[in-house]
This record gives sequence, C-alpha cells and structure tokens, in this order.
Amino acid sequence: MRVRPELDPDVDDLAPSEPEITDYDERHFVTYLRLLDAETDGADWTDVARIVLHRDPRTEGDRTRLCWQSHLNRARWMTKTGYRKILEQAATEARPARH
Repeated sequence: MRVRPELDPDVDDLAPSEPEITDYDERHFVTYLRLLDAETDGADWTDVARIVLHRDPRTEGDRTRLCWQSHLNRARWMTKTGYRKILEQAATEARPARH
C-alpha cells in the first residue's frame, strides 16, 4: 500500500471508477467501511452524507446524493472486486526480488 488510509478525510464529488485501486481509494478505505456499516445498519443516507462525507444534503441535495451514491458504489466494488486487487498487490510486493 502506497498511501495510508485516513480516519475521516474529505471526499471528492465522485469516487473513482477506474478498474484498479487508486491512491484515493487507499486514503478512503475507512470511509468505504463506514459507508458499508451505515448501509448494514439501515442508516438514513442524509445522516451518513453529513457525518461520513461532510456534505450537507439540505443545501446541496442532488450533489450530495450523487456523492454518497458514488462512494457507496465504490465501497461495494471494493468488497466484490477491489479486495482481490489489494491481495494481488500485496502478494506481488511480498515476493522476494530475483537477481
């Protein structure tokens, strides 16, 4: 892992959509976990957006909802596909260099 995860980072309007793990993803692992936990708990998306994403759904409703949905989709991608890429990267980094 090149970038350290942050506990409560600010977020971009849209999460990455690349088919690879990005530096942004690495910084936002905790954000993704918090979004997934909130979804599991049935939390209201507006509360999650305000607390986790630092967005105000009352003043920027559509923009905030798109931000929340984009990041939740990326969090779901991480659980289905992204984690494999993390494991592959870790395995590659753990292999001894051949000389």
